[in-house]
Amino acid sequence: MKAPALLQNMNRKQKRSLWTILIAAALFVVALLLPVEGVWELLAYLIPYGAIAWKVIWKAVKNISRGQIFDENFLMCVASLGAMCAGDYKEAVAVMLFYQVGELFESLAVGKSRRSIAALMDIRPDVAHVERDGALADVDPEEVEIGERIVVQPGERVPLDGEVIEGTSTLDTAALTGESVPREIHPGEDVISGCINLSGVLHVRVNKRFGESTVARILELVENAASNKAKSENFITKFARWYTPAVCAAALLLAVVPPLFVGNWGEWVSRALIFLVVSCPCALVISVPLSFFGGIGGASANGILIKGGNFVETLAKVDTVVLDKTGTLTQGNFEVTAIHPESVPEQELLEIAALAENYSTHPISASLKRAFGLPLDESRISDVEELSGKGVIATVDGRRVAVGNGKLMNYVGVEWHECENSGTIVHVAAGGAYMGHIVISDMLKPQSRAAIQALKECGVKKSVMLTGDRRDVAEAVARELGVDQVQSELLPAGKVDQVEKLLAEQAQGGKLAFVGDGINDAPVLSRADIGIAMGALGSDAAIEAADVVLMDDNPEKIAMAIRIAKRTLTIVHQNIAFALGVKFIVLILSALGFGNMWIAVFADVGVSVLAILNAMRALKFGGK
Repeated sequence: MKAPALLQNMNRKQKRSLWTILIAAALFVVALLLPVEGVWELLAYLIPYGAIAWKVIWKAVKNISRGQIFDENFLMCVASLGAMCAGDYKEAVAVMLFYQVGELFESLAVGKSRRSIAALMDIRPDVAHVERDGALADVDPEEVEIGERIVVQPGERVPLDGEVIEGTSTLDTAALTGESVPREIHPGEDVISGCINLSGVLHVRVNKRFGESTVARILELVENAASNKAKSENFITKFARWYTPAVCAAALLLAVVPPLFVGNWGEWVSRALIFLVVSCPCALVISVPLSFFGGIGGASANGILIKGGNFVETLAKVDTVVLDKTGTLTQGNFEVTAIHPESVPEQELLEIAALAENYSTHPISASLKRAFGLPLDESRISDVEELSGKGVIATVDGRRVAVGNGKLMNYVGVEWHECENSGTIVHVAAGGAYMGHIVISDMLKPQSRAAIQALKECGVKKSVMLTGDRRDVAEAVARELGVDQVQSELLPAGKVDQVEKLLAEQAQGGKLAFVGDGINDAPVLSRADIGIAMGALGSDAAIEAADVVLMDDNPEKIAMAIRIAKRTLTIVHQNIAFALGVKFIVLILSALGFGNMWIAVFADVGVSVLAILNAMRALKFGGK
């Protein structure tokens, strides 16, 4: 980062700290160059020491008055003041100077991480243009009611979820999904809050209050993420609480006990002061939470919302991924994929089926009408009878027509035959004769095959697909995608039972993730070790029950989330091992008299800076 850019990203407090460091450093250089001794030397070094140390001393005094004695401010004050008393003026100033450099560096690192999260927070809209009494009124989005019409101008952020009733445009969804390609939007389609309207004017009918909107849910998830701490974070907090008093006691013993036997009090006091500087737990206390914070920020930039550090930790250990089929691996839209007529042209077979199904609201009926495309003449249809679990019987052009499954064909006494194609088979009979069948399939998402392969590449040992579909359809999809195991014809309770069985089979230390999108997936999302919801099109219940939300419904993001979590946890473990390892070695050397204050400064500030730099890597990866 260039200097002007660095200054531009600093807040007022950070700039003051930088100027304090620069002034104290200049005064320190002057003191080093002055040819003075004795009291004048002390005064020469007291000036830069006072400039750089007064804030730390003041913090230590305030914390002591509140009963918080053993913290890094206390350690630095005791060590540096002790060095001044022992005549090690240069070391005393250097300790405080480098400590403040480390504190500024930490503040900048945390600020950068917070800015990454804040970029997501910018999705909150400030105003909604509501059509009221024939005019536009600018109101707070929280004051808009369901059913009201709002207008979104080009360049504005969509303030509330709703349905486009007028206008076409393109939407920038990058802040929500991490995807850079704009999405086209037309009348009749739903828009979600937080997107940026790029081109045309949109008139939207609001279908959710602001508190229930997509943008409100995202903000709530991100804001609450910090409260869900990982085990590593809790360990560091408890560790620091006991560690600091312990090293203070050890330093006191080091300063007092050995001189009682071997003398040389000054030498042992100096070793104790060095011991105190080395022991400061800044590197651990700062870098571990920063690593998790960075991992969550890096994931959110890719459209993956992780609800806390504890879920990052669990996600990194996932070795079994269980996926719902419809809406997760498939698009959730039934489409006609094949027409197999027996005695009539394809278009005529499709027309007869669409006419018979005209009054049905079933998704299969909708797919038949959509495939036919042309307007249907309803005057040709009469005497419609819908048989639950079988299909529809209706009179079309004076002939009795049956459209449905094999059970319906048996019911009307028509001979029929199976189809080799996978999918839902809709048989058509007219006037007592079999006319053919139509194959309707739930289309696979284009990323599904790559998503399953990516899971295997990132260390997932078993992928399992659960679905309520027929066995032959489910097995055909599983073969096409490369899923390891499939369970079909399941009710919602059956999915929970299957997850329970898989959890019982889990290897020691391994975790199970369930991925779903529908309201009926909420119980399974809650029961799995970690629940992943397909968020953009998923139900509110699924998103609430999940621990991770994929905002753009792309199944490839499952593997990306696991990779981000694993890399974050690797960074955390690296920082813990590095900080403890260096400190342990230097503590031993200091106690044995092989260390000095400069080595102590490196063991504290140097280790902290390196650990923070390592932690900041968590912000920059995109899961690849």
